Amino acid sequence: MSVDTMAKRAGAEQKAAGTGRLVVESPIGPLALVGDDRSVTHLFLPNAAPGWGTSSPGAPPAALHRAAEQLEEYFAGRRTSFDLVLEPSGTPFQLSVWWALADIDYGHTVTYAELARRVGRPAAARAVGQANGANPLPIFLPCHRVVATGGLGGYGGGLDAKRRLLALEGWPGAGQ
Repeated sequence: MSVDTMAKRAGAEQKAAGTGRLVVESPIGPLALVGDDRSVTHLFLPNAAPGWGTSSPGAPPAALHRAAEQLEEYFAGRRTSFDLVLEPSGTPFQLSVWWALADIDYGHTVTYAELARRVGRPAAARAVGQANGANPLPIFLPCHRVVATGGLGGYGGGLDAKRRLLALEGWPGAGQ
């Protein structure tokens, strides 16, 4: 099956399922939101989803519209948490890590080791790091707030984006 055929099929499946995408501009670059009227399933960081750089035609699904508004408030410094229905798909371990991210307060960070302890797997810091890297809803489930013991660690959107998000939240170590 050709890439064009796969893209057309994915677009048809997306439309049939009532999902859509909305691209919003942000201080770290364009963010692609994916979801439907009820929930958000993905937030793609800049350059993370080739071909997803445009919004679906027509009005965005309601959940994406709410998500875009809340992102705008977050980047303007008027929002410190999100009130959205999020539906990430992953393994039970990944989901436990991703939901634990939501408990990291705005402007604070935890290490991968601390997050591993929080999910009841104290020896699994590397696995937590891998789950963190697979997070389909960065910013909403704030994986940028997880840092390595000796520094920032990695980030799917790049270290500059991680620094900018942490600086926005007032984290003093963002200048590392």
